[in-house]
Amino acid sequence: MTMATRPLGRTGVMVSPFTLGSMEFGSKTSEAEASRLFDMALDAGINAVDTADVYAGGLSEQIVGRLIGGRRDALVLATKFSVPLDEDDPNSGGTSRRTVIAACEASLRRLHTDYIDIYYIHRPSTQTAIDETLRALDDLVRAGKIRYVGTSGFAGWQLVEALWCAHDLRLNRPVVEQTAYHLLDRRAERDLVPAAQTHGTAITVWSPLAGGLLTGKYLDAGATAGGRLSPDNDWGAKHFTPAATAAVAALADCARRYDVSLAALSLAWTLQRPGVASIVMGLRNAEQLKAQLAALDVLLGPEMLEEIDRIVAPGGVTVPYYLDDEFADFRPLPHHW
Repeated sequence: MTMATRPLGRTGVMVSPFTLGSMEFGSKTSEAEASRLFDMALDAGINAVDTADVYAGGLSEQIVGRLIGGRRDALVLATKFSVPLDEDDPNSGGTSRRTVIAACEASLRRLHTDYIDIYYIHRPSTQTAIDETLRALDDLVRAGKIRYVGTSGFAGWQLVEALWCAHDLRLNRPVVEQTAYHLLDRRAERDLVPAAQTHGTAITVWSPLAGGLLTGKYLDAGATAGGRLSPDNDWGAKHFTPAATAAVAALADCARRYDVSLAALSLAWTLQRPGVASIVMGLRNAEQLKAQLAALDVLLGPEMLEEIDRIVAPGGVTVPYYLDDEFADFRPLPHHW
């Protein structure tokens, strides 16, 4: 089966609008189920796969490495570094040259490949000057171990800083930013999306369904006490708010009138956002894959888009992914270029 592809920014690389995410591979998704999802995704026309060294402690990369096999050259393979793998090692994670080089070599071994198409800085670190990180990544590009540099979780100013530094030092620039972007969190529209579009940087999206809220499954069931999405813990407290419930209910009503699922409407909306190249699908089973692929058949017209804007304002946020104090200990360092 073929699927219409989209340009990854100005690179000339074409990617499917959906990317197969593998965060649950090796943890909540068995290798057998992962193999089934992998085959179904490729049969549907998906040509991009996303993983990270931290997923399942490296097991996700190992599973992906076994699954890609002889299909490697037909896939756009992305992985990430910078999140610590060993909390007892002060040099585990981060974005120093030491980490960049070591993490890439380890990922290549786990993935059973000699190159990575997109190598993402998983999270920005203000503890390392951006030129230190970009010089190391540039060396990896020149060595043929990675094809393109990507960023993830960067603010608009951080993306522009990285682009400016790369231009100033004549290094390979980041070509794609992967960000959380969905109907309940549209903050990317404030400055990140305009910055990316201005500089020809592609956008890929993770958490497009707001941790499951935009499937609508919690509207009737409610929050389960003691669970991950319980209002009794920090994660649940920021998801299960009156504002979030009201927004999801209103969006679910839009979906019913449009005769599509809330998940399909939500994903279709994100796919229609300017600059979005691909959405990372967070999957556990084949049913979720089929449900999310349905978004490809949904085209939201101007009237529906205006109604959605009235429910969730452009640039606004109803459910933030991160808690406000999650990165409170980050302090910027002066950069010397």
